[in-house]
Amino acid sequence: MKVEATLNNLRISPRKVRLVTNLIKGMDANNALVQLSHAIKGSSRPVEKLLRSALANAENNFGLDKDNMFVSDVQVGEGPILKRWLPRAQGRATQLLKRTSNIYMTLDERIEGMGKKKAQVKKDVKKEEAVEEPKAEAKDEKKAVAPKAKMEKKASAKGAKGGFSKKVFQRKSA
Repeated sequence: MKVEATLNNLRISPRKVRLVTNLIKGMDANNALVQLSHAIKGSSRPVEKLLRSALANAENNFGLDKDNMFVSDVQVGEGPILKRWLPRAQGRATQLLKRTSNIYMTLDERIEGMGKKKAQVKKDVKKEEAVEEPKAEAKDEKKAVAPKAKMEKKASAKGAKGGFSKKVFQRKSA
């Protein structure tokens, strides 16, 4: 199963980010994390964080084993460009382009379905237990609470004729 994660508007040039992402394409996820932690480039930290996010998505959302994952694809695109001006000699100005990157990472499984069934079975059992219990309790609570609620509504209706609305619309005495 493919797991995706994106990072938008990273304030580093796409050309510089591609140097780091090309290192980890096709690597196992754990090896890629080690490689990124030892890389000296400035973009290695955000890419490492994105990889950790993708692994967390795989584990929590799809019930996949993170030891079975590898980086199948990483695409680095150009994000919005911030245009700034730099003053130069004789009243001139030159344009500065502050480039941003959008990173799209895809993880895939080395061996399809390895470790998935155990996690899915656990999630299904938890969902069934959570769904069954509140329904049974809700029926019992409605029967027990309904007569009390009616009595409280009647009592509050009698005493509420002058209560809150009287305080809100009360005139000041001089």
